[in-house]
Amino acid sequence: MISTPDNDNNLDGPMVFIIIAKAYEKDGDDEGIDLHIMLSAPDDDSAVREALNALAEEGFLEADLDQIGMVSEIPEEEPHASAYQGALQGEVAIIRFS
Repeated sequence: MISTPDNDNNLDGPMVFIIIAKAYEKDGDDEGIDLHIMLSAPDDDSAVREALNALAEEGFLEADLDQIGMVSEIPEEEPHASAYQGALQGEVAIIRFS
């Protein structure tokens, strides 16, 4: 009999998620802004909720969340390296691409 469940949420370190999204600041904005959102959360549902709340606080009216995943290695290159460190400290990092 297995004494400990095999669950992806039982990691040794913090769970840092990255969400790839496109967000819109104005109604009828066809272009949108490509984003990477990095944050620490207990599960992917919480990560999505926190990301959407952070986008709303930044003034985005709408967002399409394309992909969500966990960061498996500490990023070495900026801006993702500092965003990862911010996520470890409880921040929601929003990286904009133009």
